[in-house]
Amino acid sequence: MKKAVLYLFIAFWSAAFSTSLQAKKVRTVRLTSYNIQHGAGLDGKIDHARQARILRKAHADVAAIQEVDSVTKRNGGLYSLEEIGREAKMFSTFAPAIKFQGGKYGIGILSKKKPLSVHRIPLPGREEPRMLLVAEFKHYVVACTHLSLTDEDRMASIPLILEEASKWTSRGAKASAKPFILMGDLNDEPGMPFYKEMQKHFLFLNPPYDKTFPADKPNICIDHVALFMPTPDAALSFYRTWVGEETFSDHRPLHAKLGLYK
Repeated sequence: MKKAVLYLFIAFWSAAFSTSLQAKKVRTVRLTSYNIQHGAGLDGKIDHARQARILRKAHADVAAIQEVDSVTKRNGGLYSLEEIGREAKMFSTFAPAIKFQGGKYGIGILSKKKPLSVHRIPLPGREEPRMLLVAEFKHYVVACTHLSLTDEDRMASIPLILEEASKWTSRGAKASAKPFILMGDLNDEPGMPFYKEMQKHFLFLNPPYDKTFPADKPNICIDHVALFMPTPDAALSFYRTWVGEETFSDHRPLHAKLGLYK
């Protein structure tokens, strides 16, 4: 009788453990944030193929790209995001912020899979208009931005970013909530007012020593990857970030590998 009870206990514990493991399966997501300086490297050459190689080397699922030219005079009339996307075999989603040299200039998202939906939210910027580009995917949401150089405009952007992030992570049906990942050139360093305020709501994944600018001798951390913390549908299992060595822009690329619970 005691053996039967023991076997029953072991069977119950094994089933519970198996269920727990199933519930804790992890989805790996690879991300890149890259300010491409309209495609120009430190050598002054515009070469989108070498920027695409960075994304292929990192096996990026989604890339947030800033300072993107679309058919401007300085980039020879090319649609830069599409050029990089074609070489990297990724879908391109563009968010123009201003008209420039006969074309447009803004930010973009490149992704292995086509976004389910796309949203473009204007942000404050007195030196030039700014944008928040949001792309929804099946299991998560990625937002790309390039924030203002002005402290007041960055601070004024916070409620707009939080409003958008909350839409995805606070949905009525638990199954419809998705993690919200913010990437981009925030023009703000750790310890500064904007960064400290954002830390109340976002987990910044890259540490202060992940310095990305200037590309030849990086000494400041203004490119970031951050996860909006109230994520009821998925929790972060692990993450790792690193800075690329390439100097194909005035910024270096910032890479991240995340493990999100399914």
